[in-house]
Amino acid sequence: MLRLGLTGGIASGKSAVAAMLRELGFAVLDADSLAHRLIEPGRPAYAEVLQEFGQAVLAPDLRVDRAKLSAIVFADRARLDRLNAIVHPRVAEVVFRQFEEWQRGGTRDAALVEAALLIESGIHKKLDGLVVAWCEPEQQLGRLLVRGLSEAEARRRIAVQLPVEEKLLLATEKIDCSGSLEETRRQVEALAAKLRRNRTTR
Repeated sequence: MLRLGLTGGIASGKSAVAAMLRELGFAVLDADSLAHRLIEPGRPAYAEVLQEFGQAVLAPDLRVDRAKLSAIVFADRARLDRLNAIVHPRVAEVVFRQFEEWQRGGTRDAALVEAALLIESGIHKKLDGLVVAWCEPEQQLGRLLVRGLSEAEARRRIAVQLPVEEKLLLATEKIDCSGSLEETRRQVEALAAKLRRNRTTR
């Protein structure tokens, strides 16, 4: 079983590619959602996040308010790095445990982990390949504005991630998400066919 990463800049089309791969029968783990669960009360990273960022990041129900936490970390790179240092190792542990379970369960083609910070966290170094979804920076900005972010906040979030050019240098496969969804789907279907051919030749 190939263990692949799927990444891309914020609002680059990564989640759409992941959904298409799931529709085509591939196992895809959403590491960003996993990271959110790890900071829930009683979960591994909760106490450490509170120790680092204080009670100010809590909602009335004592869960971490991700909007408050985001406002802090996206305004201060050092705080963002600290949050990532708390969360990323725990995410990696769960990701590779899930890969082992899928392999034992008979997954044969490829399984993927989808994460915005796959390269920044270093997880990509332990994978068999990296699929990078990308689009033009102005498209990222436009998509984030549609999601309700201010232009300043959108630019700040794009700026803290590794530039797309650097991600593409590490890619074993690239999906251009700058066109229509159908154009993206054709590329994903071609990737799926390639992964299945690779299985039959191994």
